[in-house]
Amino acid sequence: MINKYDSYIFDLDGTVYRGDDIIPGAEITINSLKESGKKIIFISNKTTGTINEYYTFLKSFGLNIEESEILNSTYVLKNYLKENYLHSTFYAIGEEIFIKEIAEAGLNYSEDPAKIELLLVTLDRTLNYKKLETAANALENGARFFAANIDDTCPVTGGEVLDAGSTISALEKRTHRKLELNFGKPSKFMMDEVMKRLSSDKSKTLLIGDRLETDIAMGNKFGIDTALVSTGVKHYSNGNSEIKPTYYLNSVADILKK
Repeated sequence: MINKYDSYIFDLDGTVYRGDDIIPGAEITINSLKESGKKIIFISNKTTGTINEYYTFLKSFGLNIEESEILNSTYVLKNYLKENYLHSTFYAIGEEIFIKEIAEAGLNYSEDPAKIELLLVTLDRTLNYKKLETAANALENGARFFAANIDDTCPVTGGEVLDAGSTISALEKRTHRKLELNFGKPSKFMMDEVMKRLSSDKSKTLLIGDRLETDIAMGNKFGIDTALVSTGVKHYSNGNSEIKPTYYLNSVADILKK
């Protein structure tokens, strides 16, 4: 693998770390790749922290990385909203840090369904019925329907928690509205930003992740080899059998062994 690829795209949650713990051997693998002159970028659909917080967290485990090598779906969504919906009014099913970052990008937050122009959905561990109904009412009033990510679950220490995909499904059934745009993996929005930073030949790039329907699907969609690791989410029989990785790995530590 080291001889075949010049660039590596790493998913974060479930691939490099899980919950508050680094995946065993992840720091050795990543530092070895960087020492070999490989280009690396980390991408995440998780929006419950800033890029700087993810950088500080990874550095605490000894990863020799730069903050500019980390990209999350909040960043991708913010850029799109600044270019196309500056000063628009939004509501988000998301946590406080996500709402703050979107507001700081120049949009106005409201919980009044009559005023909401954009509904944004992402991971929200404080989700409740009131939030769902505010979102549903906004959609029924004509708000645009966007997502920062579409993951059904998020891996945490000891298991998984419900993520944006499950919320989106509930809202689609409740309102008969379909999600319009997703800005996380496996979207073109995310891929364009990744390749802008890597400036690499796709045939010399490997994407490593734990999720078939986002990580591996993105690689397949854009012609990039992929490696599926078993350290993150469980893989249920969900009709996605056509999504196949190039490699199956136990963890990112196996990259140095292949």
